[in-house]
Amino acid sequence: MKANLYSSGPKISRRSVVAAGSGLLTAGLAGCLGGGVGAGSESGGSNTGSNDASGGSESEDDFVVVASFFSFYDFARKVAADTPVTLKNLIPTGLHGHGWEPDASVTRDIIEADAFVYVGKDFQPWADRAIQTLKDDDVDTQLINVREGVELVELAASLDRDEEGVGEGRGKDPHFWLDPRRAKTAVDNITEGLVELAPEYEETFRDNADAYKTDVLDRIDRDYQDIFDRASRKVVQLAAHNAFQYIGVRYGVEMRPLVVNLAASGDVKPSDITGAKHVIEENDIRYIGAGVFETRRPAKQLIAETPVEAYFPVTPYAGVREDWVENDWGYEEIAYNINMPTFEIVLGNKSPEEVGYDGWADEWRNFE
Repeated sequence: MKANLYSSGPKISRRSVVAAGSGLLTAGLAGCLGGGVGAGSESGGSNTGSNDASGGSESEDDFVVVASFFSFYDFARKVAADTPVTLKNLIPTGLHGHGWEPDASVTRDIIEADAFVYVGKDFQPWADRAIQTLKDDDVDTQLINVREGVELVELAASLDRDEEGVGEGRGKDPHFWLDPRRAKTAVDNITEGLVELAPEYEETFRDNADAYKTDVLDRIDRDYQDIFDRASRKVVQLAAHNAFQYIGVRYGVEMRPLVVNLAASGDVKPSDITGAKHVIEENDIRYIGAGVFETRRPAKQLIAETPVEAYFPVTPYAGVREDWVENDWGYEEIAYNINMPTFEIVLGNKSPEEVGYDGWADEWRNFE
C-alpha cells in the first residue's frame, strides 16, 4: 500500500505542517470542502474517541492514525496495541458514520495525521474530499483503504437500483464489515498499512492481527452462525436503513430494511411502511430491530399499526454512544451486547428476558 501515489514535487510531511502552523491548512481546505456540518450534527474532530495503543500519552515519536469510521478505528487500535501508534476516531459520539458531514476541522486532523484509515471511494463524500485535499497540497498522510480486495455483494433485487453504490461497483452493497469473514480482509489491509507506516513494529502488528482474526472475528462468526442455525424464522424486519444484507448473505436469512437507502439519512416513505406491514403479517413477526443511531419514529408507527409488540437495537457498528465509549466497547462488544441479543429475539429463538446482560431487556425494549 502506497503512502502517496501522486509524485510531482516535494511532499509535505505531517510534522512539517504542524510546525508551519495553520496557514497551509486554511489554504488547502478552502477550496475542497463544500458544505459545513450537516443539520442536526456536531463538528467533527478527534475528541470523540481516541486510543493511544502504546498505553501512554502521545509524544513526538508516536504515530497518529485517524479513522473515518468506527469499526475500522476499532480494528486498527487492536492491531496497533502495544506500539507507539495513537488511534483517533473522527466520528463524533452519538452520530452515524455514514451520512454525517463534518466541518473543516476533520480534514485538518487528517492532514496532521501520519495515516488515514478510510472505507474506500464514494462511501463517505467528506473523506473523498479530504483525500483530494491531500493530493492537491502534496501532503504525505498515508492512505489505508480498508476495502481493498473485498468482494462486495449485489444490492438485493427488491431494493432501489438507483442507489449510489460504491465507486466503480455501482449497485454494490458497501457494508461488508458486518460479515466477520469479510471484516478479516479489512484487518489485513489495516495491518499492511501500519507495517508500512512503522515497519519496526511489524511483528507486533501481525501478531495482534492474527490474534484478533482468530480469537474475535472467527468466534463472532461461529456465534452468529449458531443463532441463525437455531432460528425457525428466516425473515427479519428492521426499522433501519439498508445496512444488514451481509448478515443475510452470510447466514442465510432475509433482512428486510425499512429504509432502502444505503445511508442512514434516508427518508421513510409510505410505501416502505406498507411493505413492512406485509412482511410482519405474512411472517407473524412480534419483534423488530431498530437502528440505534436512526430515528425511532417508524418503529413506533409499526408498533401502533401492526401486531409488533416491541423493537430492540441493531447497529452496523457505524457509531458509538457515550456509555459505549466509557465502557470501551468495540466491534466485539457491540456484536455481543447489541446485535446478537436482538437477533435472538427477532428470530424467535429467545424471549427478551432471556438475552443480554442483566437488565438488557428493560434498557433496550422500545429504547429512546
